[in-house]
Amino acid sequence: MSDTDVRAVPTPRTAPGPVTHADVVVVGAGPAGASTARFLADAGHDVVVIDKATFPRDKVCGDALTPRAVRALQRLGLHKEAEGDVEGWHRQRGLRMYGGKTVLDLPWPELPDWPAHSVTATREIFDHTLVRHAVAGGATLWEGTEVTGPVWLTSSQERVAGVTWRQRRTDGATAEGTVRAPIVVVADGSSSRLGIALGLHRDRSRPMGVAIRAYYDHARRDLDMMEGFLEITSQGRLLPAYGWIFPLDDGTVNVGWGQLDSSHHFKGMSYRGVLEEWVASMPAHWGISPETSLDRTRSASLPMSHNRRPMCRGGALLVGDAAGMVNPFNGEGISYAIEAGEMAAEAADLALARRDDGPLAAYPSAVADQWGGYYRLGIAFTAVMGNPTIMKACRDYGMPQPALMRFVFRFMAHLVDRRSADGIDRIINGLSRAVPAA
Repeated sequence: MSDTDVRAVPTPRTAPGPVTHADVVVVGAGPAGASTARFLADAGHDVVVIDKATFPRDKVCGDALTPRAVRALQRLGLHKEAEGDVEGWHRQRGLRMYGGKTVLDLPWPELPDWPAHSVTATREIFDHTLVRHAVAGGATLWEGTEVTGPVWLTSSQERVAGVTWRQRRTDGATAEGTVRAPIVVVADGSSSRLGIALGLHRDRSRPMGVAIRAYYDHARRDLDMMEGFLEITSQGRLLPAYGWIFPLDDGTVNVGWGQLDSSHHFKGMSYRGVLEEWVASMPAHWGISPETSLDRTRSASLPMSHNRRPMCRGGALLVGDAAGMVNPFNGEGISYAIEAGEMAAEAADLALARRDDGPLAAYPSAVADQWGGYYRLGIAFTAVMGNPTIMKACRDYGMPQPALMRFVFRFMAHLVDRRSADGIDRIINGLSRAVPAA
């Protein structure tokens, strides 16, 4: 793929009216949808991407891209962004962990399969970059356009044949229409209205997280590491939660915290209040306080461990948050959205070439082969970590053990070489293979 300067590529607000057919329709232009569209466009297909928002737009996120996500950007052809060499992108050398009286610096490991750095970028910048990259590759983008439902090939509703859409024009009028395609990629986020319309509902036995964040000015301008915290409290009570401070290119920081629905604290508490209490307790020399907040606090759900299944139904493929692809160990979703986008594009490309749905039906197995066992382990992890006593033990007894923490760091960041002789790789791969895929 060419390393296009996507900043120079316009993001057209295309009126969908004249277009009635495509090879693939992608619903949702977030990381999952935009990356799938780019991979499909690179394969020579006519792709229409539809999103109800207009870009650039904000999205609630920690704005952190681990080495796994950096590698995904490289596979997309966004090499400058992956290196943090573009305005708006910031590079880090590792993670600094805080827990109890322990502060531990964990550099990103030097591994054959993974970069040894992370980057940060706001979702406004990140998502706009991926959308422009898809357009630069030849995908057609319809912004400000709402998908209202699937088009079925037959009255039996066994196979999709496109989608219906509605768009409000600048003059206030509303236009409606249909775009037909033999394959539809569902990438419309965790609530996935199209997924529900296809009869695919969230599996409530799978874990769900919630995260809340805000942007702050700060005094540590030389911050070159992501920072994580195992000590989030509310009125003196230790919560089974984690916190973060992620530095951004403009000199601000993304500060937030999250917890799992396995915690009995999940409902009935003020997430914003906990964030404000935590920020108020930070060391004065960090320069982070309620007074340095730059915007309103916002929260979002984190759908984990493939919580909407099956990922394929009658010509439709679910990708990213629509399929609940967030890593249950660390709340990361972007790398998996891009990886799944590539797998979905490969399946669609083969299905179009063969005029056969077989490759689409194989897509869920391809995803499960990549990280299904690891996610199954993550389901057990979320059940255990919802207990404040376990969190306290991790803080008090795990954090002071550097060798243990380096293993946990690799495990939770999912930085494993599938063919390496490294002992940590063997343990993680062995455990992942020993359990059924999620």
